[in-house]
Amino acid sequence: MADSAFFCTLSHEGVLAVRGADASKFLQGQLTCNLNYLSESRASLGARCTQKGRMQSSFRILLEGDGVLIAMASELLEPQLADLKKYAVFSKSKLTDESAAWVRFGLDHGDAALAGLGLQLPADTDSVVRNDGLIAIRVSPERAELWVAADQADAIKGKLAGALTEGQLNQWLLGQVRAGIGQVMAQTRELFIPQMLNLQAIGGVSFKKGCYTGQEIVARMQYLGKLKRRLYRLQLTAGEMPEPGTALFSPTHNSSIGEVVLAADAGQHVELLAVLQAEAADSGDIHLGALEGPSLQLLDLPYELDRDREIQQ
Repeated sequence: MADSAFFCTLSHEGVLAVRGADASKFLQGQLTCNLNYLSESRASLGARCTQKGRMQSSFRILLEGDGVLIAMASELLEPQLADLKKYAVFSKSKLTDESAAWVRFGLDHGDAALAGLGLQLPADTDSVVRNDGLIAIRVSPERAELWVAADQADAIKGKLAGALTEGQLNQWLLGQVRAGIGQVMAQTRELFIPQMLNLQAIGGVSFKKGCYTGQEIVARMQYLGKLKRRLYRLQLTAGEMPEPGTALFSPTHNSSIGEVVLAADAGQHVELLAVLQAEAADSGDIHLGALEGPSLQLLDLPYELDRDREIQQ
């Protein structure tokens, strides 16, 4: 087992449930991901957009019981729940906040601990396995989420603690930053289109499904537009931890050229994801918060953008 192996409670997100005979049909017209790709053994990332293609939320979605469960930033759940209910009135589906019904753990290098719970999770990202009411999802290499019914949570947490060190949420978020998985937070709601978070590169956008809210803008960007702003990974060696939405600047452009998406403490420095103007990022002269603010260095992402491959999803 790797030295970095740990688990933590994913306390920063809530769970929205959409259940009923029309749950998938209803959501197919609302979300960027293809609900037809979901199965008992596969989950997905996704987003919900405005008519102008701006993301109101991003999330992970999976099948459960007679519908689906959607995990997103806690602050976004109630606004999304209220808004989705307006469109579900003629649908045989019921939308509820099930945050209290589930406890979710993040596991880093925790496959052996999952195996001890009867969960043999494949290495493929978005793979799902289930056993005795437990659900495990591969979210990136060596990282997994474990979804547990609330009444089992204490017992399962005790078993995890017997196999793994209990870590902090920051450690989990650092892994997310390094995996290049952006996320909409309350501060960045309706700021980005999906491609700005590279969502199409990590399986969160389908270009083969039918229409959904914002689809025309998202598809036009993929097929006809040149993506001028996208997600980058950076390192900050001085200054405080930046909040999502914090502006980034380039002296060569003499203006704001992007925003922080997600940041985590890496010990001697901070690592973060940010949406940047590609031209400004290429210059490499990027500063946090102001033109004269702390400088940042570009780091690699673990994937590449490939428009031809992406449009086949």
